[in-house]
Order: sequence, then structure tokens, then C-alpha cells
Amino acid sequence: MTPDDEIRILQMQEADLQFSAFNADVAWTLGSRMRELALPAPKPVAIGIWMAATMLFYSGTRGITAGNEDWLRRKRNTVMRLGRSTMLIGTELAKSGSTLEAKQAMPAADYVAHGGGFPVLLQGSGCVGAMVVSGLTQHEDHALIVTALSEYLKVTVPALTEAG
Repeated sequence: MTPDDEIRILQMQEADLQFSAFNADVAWTLGSRMRELALPAPKPVAIGIWMAATMLFYSGTRGITAGNEDWLRRKRNTVMRLGRSTMLIGTELAKSGSTLEAKQAMPAADYVAHGGGFPVLLQGSGCVGAMVVSGLTQHEDHALIVTALSEYLKVTVPALTEAG
């Protein structure tokens, strides 16, 4: 799969995985489902969902560390600033040979272009929050969010391949 193919798939995911309404109950349902999906993983996984600056859901599986929480913070910051998935941002940057620091003056201490952050997109309003997963590979973190969103919204979207 080429970077252009990945970018097209990621753009389709964002276009199709949008909410007509989003609140704390939706966040709880999605976060709980993401935790269920993460439990069989052999690594610790942290999950967070925010609406603007308000955390609506947080959970971790056995063994999470402060490092996982820092990854959540940095992915969340990136999603909230740019309004797009960290996987899409990272793929675009890799294709262009750039970084968040070079392109957007976004320091690595606070922002990251690594899969596992996805915008809460409200139809007609854009990005109103972020769903973030940390602990697996960037493709697996991203896929966990997309799987839960697809199920909840009852939408089928194309998936990335791990090798892609």
C-alpha cells in the first residue's frame, strides 16, 4: 500500500466516522468498547476520550505507565490543534519528509504524529474532541479506535494494513 493509498483511506475514515451528536454517554459507550477490544492485547493499553478540554473517559489495562499517559496527552494535543487523526498527519508528514516541529512549529514534547489519536467529528461542526489510544503499534492503536467507531456508528470503512 502506497502512502497515497493510506492517505485516501484515512481521509475516508474521517469523512465517514462522524457523529450527529456526542456527549458523555457516547464517550462512555465508545471508551468501554475500546477497552474490551484492548483487553486481549499482550501489552498495556491506555484509552482517553475528551470533548474539548474535558476528559469524558479514561481507562487503562494492567501495566500502563506514566509514559502511556504522556503519549495520550501528546496525541490529544495534536488532534485538538489540527482536527485530524494522528495517523493521517503522520502519514502525510512521512510522505513529505517533514515533522510537526518543522512544518507547524509544534514541539515533540507536546505533540506527536503517531497513530492512535482520532478526532471526535460532529457533522456540520468539525472536531469537537479527541479519542486516543496508546500502548500498541501505531496501526493497532488507530485500528482499535476505528473499529469501535465503525461498530458504534454502524458504518463500514476501509482499513489500513499493518504493513502499510
